[in-house]
Amino acid sequence: MIKLLQGFKDFIMRGNVVDLAVGIVIGAAFATLVTSFTDAFINPLLKVVGGGGTGGGSFTIRGVKFPYSDFINGLFAFLITAAVLYFLVVTPMNLLAERRKKGIEPEPSAPSDEVRLLTEIRDALAGGAVPQQRSATAIDDAKS
Repeated sequence: MIKLLQGFKDFIMRGNVVDLAVGIVIGAAFATLVTSFTDAFINPLLKVVGGGGTGGGSFTIRGVKFPYSDFINGLFAFLITAAVLYFLVVTPMNLLAERRKKGIEPEPSAPSDEVRLLTEIRDALAGGAVPQQRSATAIDDAKS
């Protein structure tokens, strides 16, 4: 039971899980902020442009009201939220990931002299053949 709890603690304390939790909370708070902004400013502007009054930003068919300004308001809220998240979260995280990748050295395309020498020795021992004689400078070069 203690091992299980320790595993859960390790899982929770990983950076990715904590970052994800913080991101969700901040994202939800930001979405609320954007929704209140669009409700307070964008929706009234749409209603004014749509004719003003109680029927502004909507049309009526057979007595049924279709408030298109509410949809456009939601669309604005989505676009603002998506743009801010992209430019303030996704882009910096992508740049950070690229910087981390640059820190990792790619594997060399050709094996080094040491690896080549060890491969020859291994092949010679496995096949019973005698490796070619190398000069002392070639062996010293392979060591450095």
